[in-house]
Amino acid sequence: MGDYWYSEDQMFGSIPPERLLSTPGLELAREMIAGKLPAPPMAKQMNFYMSEADEGFCAFRGTPLRDHYNPAGVVHGGWAGALLDSALGCCVWTQIPVGKAYGTIEFKVHLVRPISDKTGECICEARVVHMGKTLATSEGTIKTVDGKLLAHGTETCAIFDPLKR
Repeated sequence: MGDYWYSEDQMFGSIPPERLLSTPGLELAREMIAGKLPAPPMAKQMNFYMSEADEGFCAFRGTPLRDHYNPAGVVHGGWAGALLDSALGCCVWTQIPVGKAYGTIEFKVHLVRPISDKTGECICEARVVHMGKTLATSEGTIKTVDGKLLAHGTETCAIFDPLKR
């Protein structure tokens, strides 16, 4: 099947390629949320997870840790970038046709407030802005649970046939 391993309460690993090519992305995302499929290994390191998925929408939740600090004593911007890239790409995943794949071409992150281990849980929500046959764009935000904006960003994804690469 897949390359899986478990932590105390979650499974991490890769979704088998045959499932990726034969199952709608929205269905796979919902199975991941339900714990029927593994979360990606990076989610464990970055301390975030997919919490919600719908057609053209995806939400992640995560808590920044001191392990994510840069030399200046705040969470490295890469944490917010990884969180946004995950949500921005996964909202596209919920709409791509079965048998197709997607990949990030570019993304832009605007960091508007410092993030620390005292920030607490963050909510990242992303929505598809444009869904074409070969390109999709999305936009998203990271906010505190009380609604303070921490970061926002946009992404462009390529839509392609992975068997013709």
